[in-house]
Amino acid sequence: MSGKLIGLIILIGSLIGGIALYYLQVYGFYEPVVEAEVQLVSVVSDMPEPITIDDFEAIDAESSPIRYRACFTTDLSLALLTETYVGLADATPRNAPHWFDCFDAEAIAAELDAGTALPFLGEKNIEFGVDRIVAITEDGRGYVWHELNDCGEKAYDGTIVGEECPRRDQP
Repeated sequence: MSGKLIGLIILIGSLIGGIALYYLQVYGFYEPVVEAEVQLVSVVSDMPEPITIDDFEAIDAESSPIRYRACFTTDLSLALLTETYVGLADATPRNAPHWFDCFDAEAIAAELDAGTALPFLGEKNIEFGVDRIVAITEDGRGYVWHELNDCGEKAYDGTIVGEECPRRDQP
């Protein structure tokens, strides 16, 4: 075999591998979520409680606990939500695949920064080291994503987790 033919075979194989890797990362692992429920942690019970929602859309992937994204609308006011549910000091929305049109992480972050949206705790340790975060805007649009909490960040960066974190097999 000539060197040009071997180089061409390697190039074509690399191109096919790259396309497959891109497809799997952006499209392949995501599935639509059929459960149409959004919960927020109550300030009274410290437990997640469902809120009223409409127009729910969500995606998730089993390949990672932080791939969950959802969008919805609610008729609940921010004033009622802040009095009833656990708010967060800050939250940073994670990017969603470009084809999941309702979730624009940059726009959500801009609304959070401007104060026209507020972040709430949806559920603590939905999976080990991962919290569900819910942001709701003044006009009732809502967004959900997962973030690593302190225990998750420690577990994944190699720091000793410590006793304040739940056991890994228990949420």
